[in-house]
Amino acid sequence: MPTFDSALIRPATLAPTGEDLLPVLPALALLLPGGGLRRGTAVSVLGDTGLLLALAAGAAAVEGTWSAAVGLPDLGLTAAAGYGFDLRRLLLVDDPGQHWPEVVAALAGAVGLILLRPEGPVSAQLAARLTAVLRRGGCALLVAGPWPGAGLRLAVKSARWFGLGEGYGQLVGRQAEITAEGRGAGARARSAHLWLPDEHGTARVIESAESVETVPVGSSGAAVRSGTAVPPGATVFPGSAVLSGPAVLSGPDEAEPALGGLGLAVV
Repeated sequence: MPTFDSALIRPATLAPTGEDLLPVLPALALLLPGGGLRRGTAVSVLGDTGLLLALAAGAAAVEGTWSAAVGLPDLGLTAAAGYGFDLRRLLLVDDPGQHWPEVVAALAGAVGLILLRPEGPVSAQLAARLTAVLRRGGCALLVAGPWPGAGLRLAVKSARWFGLGEGYGQLVGRQAEITAEGRGAGARARSAHLWLPDEHGTARVIESAESVETVPVGSSGAAVRSGTAVPPGATVFPGSAVLSGPAVLSGPDEAEPALGGLGLAVV
């Protein structure tokens, strides 16, 4: 079986945001202790792949910094580029299977940032061992889902898409309320209202002149019109399609759509 040689990848160069920090997009900085991702730690991103991409985009755009996506075969590269990823320095390990811990351990010494969706539940013992490897390598880990001992947990509390009219139109953006809580320096709960994404495909703070209209994630109705709730797990990249006729988004019981993928059905 082929093995991964981390020596083939040049070490990550960190942005000058602090000795132990990787940068994030300005819209997300107020949610994080110190305004960045701390090297050698794990952050859990619950239930929203758009938030996962936005959180990683700041570090992934830094010149000389490599990032990797492990166990994310549906990664939407167009959406990632919209948030600011430099795709020339993004490694993809789509399906590591049960060997994902070995892949993460090998990459931790070679890249600055890893995005991970583990296969199955993660034990506290395994999480602790991998966190120690992250600390030695100076690598930050963003996990799509729960992670034992995560220093920070982020989630979309409420969200609303904009752009569709009465059965027609084009999605232009999503307003979302993001919450963050954790341990240590991240123990104080924080929240922010953001465009995630905005009409340009990136994340930014909602301006005072713009309305903040969100509904709790997990609301039942699936019909998508201007300002209608979107079920959790559905990710839509703005500007992807013009619809004619009522549209619904695939909900949490369906297979999760590609990150930044369309996930729409016209009925």
